Amino acid sequence: MTIQRIGVLTSGGDAPGMNAALRAIVRFAIQHGVEVAGIRRGYDGLQTGDIAVMDMGSVSGILHRGGTALKSSRCLGFKTDEGRRKAIDTLERERIDALITIGGNGTTSGADALSLVWDKPIIGVPSTIDNDLYGTDFTIGFDTAVTIAVEAIDRLRDTAEAHERTFFVEVMGRDAGFIALLSGLAGGAEGILLPEVECDLDDLCEKLVKGRQRGKMSSVVVVAEGEEAGGVFEIAKKVKERTGLDARVCVLGHTQRGGSPTATDRIRASRFGAWAVQALLDGERGKIVGEIKGEQRFTSLHDACTQKKPIDLGLLELAKILGT
Repeated sequence: MTIQRIGVLTSGGDAPGMNAALRAIVRFAIQHGVEVAGIRRGYDGLQTGDIAVMDMGSVSGILHRGGTALKSSRCLGFKTDEGRRKAIDTLERERIDALITIGGNGTTSGADALSLVWDKPIIGVPSTIDNDLYGTDFTIGFDTAVTIAVEAIDRLRDTAEAHERTFFVEVMGRDAGFIALLSGLAGGAEGILLPEVECDLDDLCEKLVKGRQRGKMSSVVVVAEGEEAGGVFEIAKKVKERTGLDARVCVLGHTQRGGSPTATDRIRASRFGAWAVQALLDGERGKIVGEIKGEQRFTSLHDACTQKKPIDLGLLELAKILGT
C-alpha cells in the first residue's frame, strides 16, 4: 500500500513533548514525500472534520512549547459505533491513508477500536505524564512531570524545615504511581504512597516518629492521587492524629502537565514521531512505537492499552532505605 497522506491527532490529557512529536511527524513525513493532515481536538475533530494540511511552517517554533498545537479533547462520542463511523467518513473524505495518534491509554484504546473497523494502518505514539502505557519504558511527558514534581518537593522541603513540619505532596497518577515513585526517590521523600502497593499507615507513622526522635524535624511524604487510603488530605489527617506532627498538604495537580518539556522529552518525542512515520512506510500497522532498554520496540495497540505496566518495586525499597 502506498501512503500519500497521513493524518495525525493528539488526544486526551496533554503532555509536555506532544508538540515535539508532532513536529517530527510532519517534517519527517514531508521529507519522505508524504502529506500530513492535522486533526484538531483529537477524536472530536476526527468526527467533525476539523482538519487542515500541515507544512514545514505549521510546526515551526513549537518544539519547546508544552500543550499541543493541535489542541485536545476527551470525546465520549467516539466510544460509540456511530462516532467511529463518522470518523471513518472523515478519513475517507480527506483521502487519509494512515493515522498516527499521540496520547495515552484512552487515545490508544480509541485507536485500537478504530483499527477493528477501518482497514488502513494506525500507529500510536505513547504520550502521557503517567507513564502507564505498556510497551515502552518511558512515555513522552513523564520526564518533565517528574522534574516539575522534584522541583516542588525541593521547595516544600525548605518550608518544612523552616517550620518543622511534615508535608504531604500529592502528584498525579490516579492508577499508576510512576511519578510518585521517581519524584519521591529523587526528592529524598521519607514516604512514598502508590496505588500499586497497599498503604501501611502504621508503618509510615512509626517511621516519621522515629525520625523526629532522632532529631529529624521535618519530612516529606509523596502521595499518588489514586492512593486508596482515602486521599492525601485524609492520609495527612490520620497521620497528624496518630503522631501529633504538624502536617500540611500540597496538591501539585495540573502544574505537572504544563510548561516546556525537558531535553529528554524533546529527544524522546522527536524519535518516537520519526519512528511512527517510518513504521507506516515500512508497512507496520495496529501498533505503538516505544523504547525498551534503549531499543526500539513495537507493541500492539490492544496490548498497550490493556496490559498492566509493572512498577519497579526495587526502587520503592531503595527509596525507603534512603529516606529513613
